[in-house]
Amino acid sequence: MRFLKRNFLWLIYFVFVLLVILNHKGEHPFISESAYPLGKYLIWGVYLSFLSYSLYCSSQENFFSTLRKLYPLHWARQIGLDLYLGLVLSLSLIYLNEGSILVVLIWLIPVLIYANLAILLYVALNYDSIISHFL
Repeated sequence: MRFLKRNFLWLIYFVFVLLVILNHKGEHPFISESAYPLGKYLIWGVYLSFLSYSLYCSSQENFFSTLRKLYPLHWARQIGLDLYLGLVLSLSLIYLNEGSILVVLIWLIPVLIYANLAILLYVALNYDSIISHFL
């Protein structure tokens, strides 16, 4: 029971990832058919590396305890604001790619909770679609 309580947010995250991958429409989630296929594999590599490091950090320290220690520092709050400003820009990219506020709302909660773990997943899954806007 303690394991589930301690890892509840991770459990929700992995359920979210599974649901997103299984319900993903359009391009293949893991294979790029774009002019720049290496980019998709690099994004998946960054995502998996960041996920692995996040899991490691989670096993070493409690996220909320660490946040309580850092919050009084002005630079910690600045970094938090910077992170969430970047997330708003990333949600804007999702809107521009999807053209649907509903899709943005579906991604909103995971992005606000898991930040770049959600954004990297979105970019990895939709790489071809995103770069097609720039080619």
